[in-house]
Amino acid sequence: MALPDDEEGTTVANGHPPANGYLPVPGDAPAGKVSAETQNGPKAGCLALNGVSRDSPKAPSGALDRPKTPLAPEEETQARLLPKDPGEQTPAVEGTLVPRTALSARRFLLLLIFSLYSMVNAFQWIQYSIISNVFEGFYNVSSLHIDWLSMVYMLAYVPLIFPATWLLDTRGLRLTALLGSGLNCLGAWIKCGSVQQHLFWVTMLGQCLCSVAQVFILGLPSHIASVWFGPKEVSTACATAVLGNQLGTAVGFLLPPVLVPNTQNNTQLLACNISTMFYGTSAVSTLLFILTVIAFKEKPQYPPSQAQAVLQDSPPGEYSYGKSIRNLFKNIPFVLLLITYGIMTGAFYSVSTLLNQIILTYYKGEEVNAGRIGLTLVLAGMVGSILCGLWLDYTKTYKHTTLTVYILSFVGMVIFTFTLNLGHIIIVFVTGGLLGFFMTGYLPLGFEFAVEITYPESEGTSSGLLNAAAQIFGILFTLAQGKLTSDYSPTGGNIFLCVWMFVGIILTALIKSDLKRHNINKGITNGDIKAVPVDSPTDEESKTILMSKQSESAI
Repeated sequence: MALPDDEEGTTVANGHPPANGYLPVPGDAPAGKVSAETQNGPKAGCLALNGVSRDSPKAPSGALDRPKTPLAPEEETQARLLPKDPGEQTPAVEGTLVPRTALSARRFLLLLIFSLYSMVNAFQWIQYSIISNVFEGFYNVSSLHIDWLSMVYMLAYVPLIFPATWLLDTRGLRLTALLGSGLNCLGAWIKCGSVQQHLFWVTMLGQCLCSVAQVFILGLPSHIASVWFGPKEVSTACATAVLGNQLGTAVGFLLPPVLVPNTQNNTQLLACNISTMFYGTSAVSTLLFILTVIAFKEKPQYPPSQAQAVLQDSPPGEYSYGKSIRNLFKNIPFVLLLITYGIMTGAFYSVSTLLNQIILTYYKGEEVNAGRIGLTLVLAGMVGSILCGLWLDYTKTYKHTTLTVYILSFVGMVIFTFTLNLGHIIIVFVTGGLLGFFMTGYLPLGFEFAVEITYPESEGTSSGLLNAAAQIFGILFTLAQGKLTSDYSPTGGNIFLCVWMFVGIILTALIKSDLKRHNINKGITNGDIKAVPVDSPTDEESKTILMSKQSESAI
């Protein structure tokens, strides 16, 4: 509970409560800016207004009524970040009040369920492409038709991302999760009715529903991590949520070649195998949808971090989805990250979609090994994701880590490209694992870096835009690389991706690292806060300037 006014060393006018968010300033503030109280010995004072302490009895009344100096853009951003209503508060360090925070045990259950239904959705994305030659023969369609079963995921995301992120921001986590899990389940059941050679359009319809479900899935990892997890585990939680999607891709590389072997001479057996895969997917999707209905909650009882407490204390009427989008596109570092994330993730989508065609060009009849190479690529990436998440939680070196992983992904792509035709498939396993470790490990880095440089904008909106960029680049890269692979060779298509990844390295180096969320968490928990109450306590538009030493040095 809050300390009494006399213990805080401040005086309050009769009938006027202290201004909300009015915090003590460390005693090393510059001279002339602080008035110190001497009750029971010297203590840190409060930041003065125009050189005079607000609480000083000698302060002229006109000092508080004079015209306000406009805030600089950096100060205005900081002013938005301090709670206007203290609510329930607990003392953090002596003389500093912070909102109550707590971690809910339910967060692990939510993370597990989300990761699992995200896994099933990713499995359904890649289950056709990894055995594209089998489905081409079964449905009597071209390879481009099968490629579109993958690319429809990317195509659907782009127009639907804005209504999906609006829904997340205005209607919340639970409804968004139910839509993602429910549509994923419905699409899986529709596919069960497509196991006949003339019903390609039915399997496309089911895949379209799954692609719509993906729109309500891909933007949630950073949102779940921020809303439910503490500052020391948020990056690891985000990486774990992304890992579920990667695991689905890994299972999608592994199981289809095993469940649906190439038996083109026995169409009835092939149909039976495809049916087994579809019905198994539907059963798992149904179970996960039921668990989502039961377990998912909007948010925990108490915020897990000071950054979340600040956002939850903000009046709902202040939020505007359109303004949030405009703010993000005015943020130059975020725009650069948007492009670089799109290039990297789009390249990963393209390689994953065309992996079967790439491998079979050099190693005929190796469908099963093509799937295993894809599995190796994604499993290595899962390890990379977790390690990158742990590293970020420990060091908070977002830009350096992102740039380093980007460079190593480029190196891995170059090695993968020029070792494909050596005739030893074991080498492709090794180079594929190296490529996947860095390329897939980059995915959660982009999400968390975006949240840091765009705080306090919605995590769902920033990550949604990142995914939209990834889908656009994914479609363009898949079409271009597929054309180069079929007309020339896989080497030409891979070199095309290498050139774009090199461009991504340059743009990543230009991103300015301003870790706003981290600064807020660190500033409040350390008590290293400086505040200035600009208006009188009774002014409805009272504003508070929040500044930490780290923020000052950054500015």
